[in-house]
Amino acid sequence: MPREEYLRTLWQKAVDSRAEERERVISVLTTSMSLEEKVHQMHGTMSVGEMFVSVFRYNLRPFRAGEDPVIGIPPLLFTDGPRGIAVGRSTCFPVSMARGASFDPDLEERIGRAMGREARARGANMVGAPCVNLLRHPGWGRAQETYGEDPYHVGEMGAALVRGLQEEVMACPKHFACNSIEESRFHVNVVVDERTLREVYLPHFRHCVDHGAHCIMSAYNRVNGDYCAHNRHLLRDILKGEWGFQGIVMSDFVLGTRDTEKALLGGLDVEMPQGFHYGHRLIRAVRRGRLPERLVDEAVRRILWVKAEYFSKVAGRPAPVKPSELLHRELALESARKGMVLLKNEGGALPLPRGETRRIAVVGKLAAVPNLGDMGSSRVRPPYTVTPLEGITAMASSGSEVAYCDGSDLGEVRRLSAWADACVVVVGLTHRQEGEYMLPLPETLKVGGDREDLDLPAPWEEVVLAAAQNNRRTVVALMGGSAVTMERWINEVPAVIMAWYPGMEGGWALAEVLFGTVNPGGKLPFSIPRSSAALPFFRSRIREIAYGYLHGYRWLDARGLPTRFPFGHGLTYADFELRKAQVKTERWDGASPLEVEVEVENPHNLPGDEVVQVYVSVPRSRVMRPPKVLAGFRRLSLHPRERVTVSLDIDPSPFTYFDEERGEMTLERTEYRILVGFSSKNLREAGIINLY
Repeated sequence: MPREEYLRTLWQKAVDSRAEERERVISVLTTSMSLEEKVHQMHGTMSVGEMFVSVFRYNLRPFRAGEDPVIGIPPLLFTDGPRGIAVGRSTCFPVSMARGASFDPDLEERIGRAMGREARARGANMVGAPCVNLLRHPGWGRAQETYGEDPYHVGEMGAALVRGLQEEVMACPKHFACNSIEESRFHVNVVVDERTLREVYLPHFRHCVDHGAHCIMSAYNRVNGDYCAHNRHLLRDILKGEWGFQGIVMSDFVLGTRDTEKALLGGLDVEMPQGFHYGHRLIRAVRRGRLPERLVDEAVRRILWVKAEYFSKVAGRPAPVKPSELLHRELALESARKGMVLLKNEGGALPLPRGETRRIAVVGKLAAVPNLGDMGSSRVRPPYTVTPLEGITAMASSGSEVAYCDGSDLGEVRRLSAWADACVVVVGLTHRQEGEYMLPLPETLKVGGDREDLDLPAPWEEVVLAAAQNNRRTVVALMGGSAVTMERWINEVPAVIMAWYPGMEGGWALAEVLFGTVNPGGKLPFSIPRSSAALPFFRSRIREIAYGYLHGYRWLDARGLPTRFPFGHGLTYADFELRKAQVKTERWDGASPLEVEVEVENPHNLPGDEVVQVYVSVPRSRVMRPPKVLAGFRRLSLHPRERVTVSLDIDPSPFTYFDEERGEMTLERTEYRILVGFSSKNLREAGIINLY
């Protein structure tokens, strides 16, 4: 049998084999391939022309890697995420942070499934999502791409997206690890001790791995001196060793790989989008004996295993429908509704009574323009976007008048707000203030990057104050991807909604919340401090930074610092009641889930959603612990006057700590306080459990 035919036969057998035989077949195939054929599997094949085009239109087509038509091995076809598919005209969902505010993993899994279907329809088989980098500081420019500041919450939401995506494509969680400064991402060295790394910055990645992620993308930055794509401790010791990850480690694009030998020794499998280091340089290093070919074989076995696993799963499936038939409008709208967070609502300012609110002022240029978030690698191009002004105008009752001004003239703002029965001020951030950072430009021309100042841009604060001084029913709708400090104006307005970058249907969702046809139920996935001075040290342009054990609500709690709005906070138009919180497990062995039960009632005439949150505190730990950590949550939808008893099974992992002497996660034999409530500051004790 000719060699090429023999290799094609082996590849097809790998695809057709059952899982237990596939590994053996792939091992035979790998050893039968030439070094050049193997190395070809290990890098992207983006041409110089495509790279030039990508500067102006990123991800015009899926990025290809490892196609071998002679053997019949298909390519990896990568498209970016995580708020939708970057290739073509696709559904633009709310940004991940807005979806994190839903506290609804089931919804996130459905979004993943929809994104996967759209990706396949547009010719891709791998999606660069979810982003599960922890929000260490809300000034991080790409905060909008992740789900929040808590490792447990980020892990639950990220794993849900992985499950949904992988019904259709391969998921590629990113960026592994400790990536949370944008303007220094290509060089910053993150210094972090082992306990902090294991307990704070890695659990959410492990959760994605445990839920079947086929690929992990390494980060640009360094961790403890080594670039992440070269970091043997991260990639070989932890990810592939301790966690047993069987999939592919892929580099971030262009500058994600810096050194051929260090990358292969460190555990990188695929370089993207071109073989700068994993092309001729890798072949030459192996030929000259600087690198063992067995490491190439190891990487190729992983690549072929993932491809065979995926193409075996989709074999025989009908071809994806036309992309034009694949817009998920209703899902985008549901996600935008569930992510809206009502931060403040005094004096019944909201909802606006449609029959009585005859004159509505809408102020702020962000009300009238599409504002979908970052325009870097996560950019999605939907066929349309519903703006807040369009949504409000369409939903206002017949006979009502909606008047608009962009806020550039404060005199006009004062006149219009004084005229109106209610004034909706839409302000916040855009891709110019936060997002992926590419070029070092002067501040006046800067696009994206980090925010060291968390306040609104000063002109927008003036607009809010001008409106509030002339209309007692002024509602502020904030757009953005992370925390905004608001001490200058928060006491001047009765109502504030965090609307995020709410996706292509966001204008409808905001209008529905304003008029009360939708009862808001979102929760903050981060803390909003009174001042950025209350947060851990952060600098956007820095060569080295130490990441400590505490951040977010853990940091604020440990120092007794006040927040403006705590983690997990979010109001509704129906004040839910929580009763009879109790730990049902009588004897706990530390291995099985802990059962917590609570009764929740909606005593009002409006249907609505609430999120039950469970925290654990370890007051007598032998090591320093945060005052409490999130250990479970459940979003509930209740009819008017409905009362339900909810049982949550709490996984033991949030109870553990990393014992540096033993080198493993450890569960102490001590007392654990279980706290239940509707935010991290609104809690009651459900019980105390002792590990026996």
